[in-house]
Amino acid sequence: MLELFGGRVPTPAELLAVEPDDLRTAGLSRAKVVYVRDLAEHVESGELELDRLSELPDEEVYSQLLAVKGLGRWTIDVFLISHLARQDVLAVGDLGIRRAVQVAYGLDHRPAPAEIDRISEPWKPYRTTAGMYLWASLDATP
Repeated sequence: MLELFGGRVPTPAELLAVEPDDLRTAGLSRAKVVYVRDLAEHVESGELELDRLSELPDEEVYSQLLAVKGLGRWTIDVFLISHLARQDVLAVGDLGIRRAVQVAYGLDHRPAPAEIDRISEPWKPYRTTAGMYLWASLDATP
């Protein structure tokens, strides 16, 4: 896709100026074209100020990003953890986290996100670190 834009990431306006079929030809699925264009529209209209996300509390980041088609809770959790370096985010919907909690707590079922929220309450305000350990625990060999 970068070839369409001279090897660089396009601005939202540049992305919106390209025909959707050209984005498809560049390798994006129909759904991804819709999602990328919706994100560009949110940024271009001023509804979403990407440069300000780091200044906002987590719940406001969720609120703004969930308004964009194709962005869900898991994607935003990972964005908060990896890009904004937030310290108290646990991707409770992540299958790896759910499996790691199941193993760590000896549960006979894969816990639902609400159950993980409850279990992780004592880990606040360091749930991001706990999540990293949980993900790593799945790779551990005895």
